[in-house]
Amino acid sequence: MARISFSYLCPASWYFTVPTVSPFPRQRVAFLGLFFISCLLLLMLIMDFRHWGASLPRDRQYERYLARVGDLEATDTEDPNLNYGLVVDCGSSGSRIFVYFWPRHNGNPHDLLDIKQMRDRNSQPVVKKIKPGISAMADTPEHASDYLRPLLSFAAAHVPVRKHKETPLYILCTAGMRLLSERKQLAILADLVKDLPLEFDFLFSHSQAEVISGKQEGVYAWIGINFVLGRFDHEDESDAEAPQELATGRRRTVGILDMGGASLQIAYEVPTSTSVLSPQQEEAAKILLAEFNLGCDVQHTEHVYRVYVTTFLGFGGNFARQRYEDLVMNETLNKNKLLGQKTGLSPDNPFLDPCLPVGLTDVVERNSQVLHVRGRGDWVACGAMLSPLLARSSTSQASLNGIYQSPIDFNNSEFYGFSEFFYCTEDVLRIGGRYHGPTFAKAAQDYCGMAWSVLTQRFKNGLFSSHADEHRLKYQCFKSAWMYQVLHEGFHFPYDYPNLQTAQLVYDREVQWTLGAILYKTRFLPLRDLRQEGARQAHGSWFRLSFVYNHYLFFACILVVLLAIILYLLRLRRIHHRQSRASAPLDLLWIEEVVPMIGVQVGP
Repeated sequence: MARISFSYLCPASWYFTVPTVSPFPRQRVAFLGLFFISCLLLLMLIMDFRHWGASLPRDRQYERYLARVGDLEATDTEDPNLNYGLVVDCGSSGSRIFVYFWPRHNGNPHDLLDIKQMRDRNSQPVVKKIKPGISAMADTPEHASDYLRPLLSFAAAHVPVRKHKETPLYILCTAGMRLLSERKQLAILADLVKDLPLEFDFLFSHSQAEVISGKQEGVYAWIGINFVLGRFDHEDESDAEAPQELATGRRRTVGILDMGGASLQIAYEVPTSTSVLSPQQEEAAKILLAEFNLGCDVQHTEHVYRVYVTTFLGFGGNFARQRYEDLVMNETLNKNKLLGQKTGLSPDNPFLDPCLPVGLTDVVERNSQVLHVRGRGDWVACGAMLSPLLARSSTSQASLNGIYQSPIDFNNSEFYGFSEFFYCTEDVLRIGGRYHGPTFAKAAQDYCGMAWSVLTQRFKNGLFSSHADEHRLKYQCFKSAWMYQVLHEGFHFPYDYPNLQTAQLVYDREVQWTLGAILYKTRFLPLRDLRQEGARQAHGSWFRLSFVYNHYLFFACILVVLLAIILYLLRLRRIHHRQSRASAPLDLLWIEEVVPMIGVQVGP
């Protein structure tokens, strides 16, 4: 504040009284700075709340739902940020190629690549199959590349040309190639490695063409299922699905049961600490356990898993039926010889099969021998006859065929059953989904007890699933009993085990083991993206480095600045009050001096 006093007598008496501190302009600047910082703080809070809101369990579930819906849409091949990968499944009866894609890694070292199966313009999966299997090239390995050319040409037409040179190609051969000698296997693979790069620009080397074991195939299937179910996610510690969380913050994985026509497979995660084993069991466990790291860096152990996986040849639904028929024929013929009977030798005196529906007639032929059978539909008796086919041993840690089985914590586990596990529960019984042992046993027993004529009439009336056929109706009684025996007597699942889900699709899509294979093969690719992102951030602005990636530091700095401004304003106010009190005597003196002079002037 400035004061000006003047005299009417002499302009020279004009003088100024200027305080040493003028607080008003400084206060304006301080308030302006405070307003600006408050607005910035409010903006950051809003952005942070939006970030926190996106991490709420409900929003995560909604985002997952949108992602699953997006999986069914056509792939945008114009997007330059998408990467592609190819996996050829060379099976025993044919070969299939699967085209996958994924966006850039999101930067979180805990996350895997978001790999999905590519879909064409009609939203159909990009997959092609040819017959026969590649093992048919055993005698002419020089034509192996010609055999795969249609598959790779198909993939090349769907993957953008600009992406060919950075698209990895994996050729993985399974059962058919395993039956060939090592010399023939190497000859076929050598031709692929030599000739395919001359025609196609995909990223391909000798290490990307191999014959995989049944153990590897099982691990890949386990990886694919758990990936689709989101069980490798680590950021969901506050998710609503709390029972699936482990003490380590890692989500509980699921085990898989898959019964095909010829083989049966089981795979599940086992804890790092197991019970004390004998030397023989220890050796068996090493063979059947697979330990691997799905993380993008071997130094990070958050994605290290130990999985028990084994395959039982001859324990599939169709092959088990053949083994059962062999057993029945041998026992019946031997009994006929001993007792002089003629059971099963004519249609008038058939063998009464408890594993077939009531009244169904069939003929079993083996080596020019014929056995006539007729169903009597006794599901309990059927299960008892199937028990010897499990080939169990007396040891507590053994399961089917006397093979060592890692302990399962049935109180803290979850399994998915595929193929026959789903067909047996859904196709005719219509109770697929959440499995309940007593309910399944009751439904299977009722089905077996029905007359074959009633079942065929129901089939004609469309009362069964659209996937059911006459073969399913005929052998449903046997297969349901076999599945039940394998699950509860073979693998020792409790009869009231509540966490088995039978399924054909996961989130409306079929999950192939090839998805798990490409996830495992590309597990180190996120490290490349993270390093590139780190290099870009090193040249970024100081604001992003210091504040955007550390909200707590940013808020602390803002609070310190606000506190400093408030203290400064209080100090200014205190100084202003002191100077106001000090200027009061000067005002009185000024009045005393000026008033007499005015009186002297006015007098004349």
